[in-house]
Amino acid sequence: MSGPDPVELRDLALATAREAGDLVARLRAEGVEVAGTKSSEIDIVTRADQAAEALIRERLLGARPGDGMVGEEGDDLPGTSGVVWIVDPIDGTVNYLYGHPHYAVSIGAEVGGEIVAGVVVAPALGLEYVALLGGGASCNGRPVRPRPAVPMTQRLVATGFSYEQPARAREATYVSRLLPRVRDLRRQGSCALDLCGVAAGTLDAYVEEGPHVWDHAAAGLVVLEAGGILEVTRSPSDKRLLICAPRDGFEEFRDVVVDSGYVGGEGPDSPSGNGE
Repeated sequence: MSGPDPVELRDLALATAREAGDLVARLRAEGVEVAGTKSSEIDIVTRADQAAEALIRERLLGARPGDGMVGEEGDDLPGTSGVVWIVDPIDGTVNYLYGHPHYAVSIGAEVGGEIVAGVVVAPALGLEYVALLGGGASCNGRPVRPRPAVPMTQRLVATGFSYEQPARAREATYVSRLLPRVRDLRRQGSCALDLCGVAAGTLDAYVEEGPHVWDHAAAGLVVLEAGGILEVTRSPSDKRLLICAPRDGFEEFRDVVVDSGYVGGEGPDSPSGNGE
């Protein structure tokens, strides 16, 4: 018996992400209501996060009731089909709260432990990143590729910071070592869109301690299919650490990340581009 069709999973993910994107954009225009906090008092959840995840769950599991789901705002759901949806209803919630457009709906489809389809939809920016395992990556229907590697001092690097204060102090030391070695740093507030920026060539690289699997599952496939690498390894405090760059410049960037103190533990969980 054949397994699930990745093209069908991609198409369902894209249709669902578009609908969720329309919902959160409409709710943003009506005013944002903070529903609670997570890791700290500044790590927020909005009513729109919850509404978008409920919509996504209804659409995905309504179409495929045997699937499982891992989402940022809800309880994980086991499935029986072999497909697990990995969902972030709003990646960049603080941006969303403040009215900054750099936020996105992210949906990845995992089969047998591998992401086979992923979409990242940024409604306020009018961007739709789509990837299919073995089928390439696109933005608004046009193929994307990373920017060719340039000398390290000319690389524009994105990063992010934890919402927990002890982690922020630690991450500041990493950044202080990294910043003098690159062109500049950008902190744009959405892991998924930063990864897609590397895939599309608007950024040269990305590194961050602490993202969760739903932050990078779909975007990691966009990177892989565009021609980049996303390594998921561990920081010295044993948190998930993401390192991303084009293939032809990855090892040099990784060396700088290591020299800056970001990397610890016993090595990568996934060097291939889309693992946890």
